[in-house]
Amino acid sequence: MSQKFVLPNGVRVVYEELPHVRSVAVGIWVGAGSRHEQAKNGGVSHFIEHMLFKGTENRTARQIAEELDAVGGQLNAFTGREYTCFYARVLDEDTEAAVGVLTDMFFHSLFDPGEIEKEKRVVAEEIKMCEDTPDDRILDLFTENLWDGHAIGRSILGSAKSLAGLNRKQILEYMDIFYTPDRVVIAVAGKFRQRELLEMLAPFAAWNRPAAPAETSCPEAGSPRRSYSKDIEQLHIVIGVPGLPVGHEDIYTLQIINNLLGVGMSSSLFQEIREQRGLVYDVHSFLGAYRDTGLFGIYAGAAPEKGEEVIRAVLAEVEKLKQEGVSEDKLARTVAQIKGSMYLGLESVSSVMNRLGKMELDLGRVKTTEEVAAELQKVTPADVSRVLADLWQTDKISAVTLGRKTFRADLRRLIAEETA
Repeated sequence: MSQKFVLPNGVRVVYEELPHVRSVAVGIWVGAGSRHEQAKNGGVSHFIEHMLFKGTENRTARQIAEELDAVGGQLNAFTGREYTCFYARVLDEDTEAAVGVLTDMFFHSLFDPGEIEKEKRVVAEEIKMCEDTPDDRILDLFTENLWDGHAIGRSILGSAKSLAGLNRKQILEYMDIFYTPDRVVIAVAGKFRQRELLEMLAPFAAWNRPAAPAETSCPEAGSPRRSYSKDIEQLHIVIGVPGLPVGHEDIYTLQIINNLLGVGMSSSLFQEIREQRGLVYDVHSFLGAYRDTGLFGIYAGAAPEKGEEVIRAVLAEVEKLKQEGVSEDKLARTVAQIKGSMYLGLESVSSVMNRLGKMELDLGRVKTTEEVAAELQKVTPADVSRVLADLWQTDKISAVTLGRKTFRADLRRLIAEETA
């Protein structure tokens, strides 16, 4: 069971001891991601993630890379729309080394101007790679359109223009505002001693900065229907609607809807559109849940000449669930599927650490697996029908396509015909 300790300055430490394992995962979570950026510094959260590996007052970039490699450990980071996480996974005997490297990176990174310019070239290639990967690019286009230019919808990587304008002053100003004790959660899972862990975290207890400013709320999501042209073989399609914020009372019902429609080989979209009709190689649904907004979408990749048929088939499957509902037996199987995935994830210290950090940032507390399982068990077929009917409405449905030629089908007409 997880425990929580709040340092005097507001830094939260959430941890779960797993004495049966030989490893430990440590993550420093910062409640700062792409939604906190402006157009002129778009991508700065992700760029900071890169720069913390580029040398500190005490370690060169090579030493950072080699120190945990030498003991078989892992050191990495990732950036989302609302948070950035720097993490390490090591054997229990190397916990102090992992915390030491992460702490040094967090507090003593140099942000050398020469390294900044070098890393800008690296990230520029990452942006190009994303733009050349259509199933990534289509998701960026979908969110950009859904939130109409708001930061939460922009690419986490930023743009070539915003990246080119980044400099050391902008980076440090952003960190001064958003890298503050009230926005930091340290999540630890695995085999360790509580007292020793808290001693290792002394630099965080001594850290003081004013609280970050309150976040601006997201605008109401729109319902664009747009086609984009790119010289590629497939037509890539995303259809979706605004979803639910992470703490919403119906979030578990929406998770069940997501699994019913498009998670795994037994989902209705996979069975009907791929297995029965052979129209696609990949079709799946996905969720995004943020503090004050969310999205629920479906992705498919198809031959261009099959695009209209695939769109109709996707819309028809959602309408079928919306109109016919789900049986008690199928609902029970889906709940068991989600619970099984959740419990299997607890066998990985990295998964447990991610769960601790993300829940604490999102909700201000960590729900037990028993609480989550109980919430899933409470969902009824009537809840599934109610939530889907509320979210999946004709005037709320967005559709974005990306293919060799601008898709010529009338997306507005297709949606209206299939959801009438």
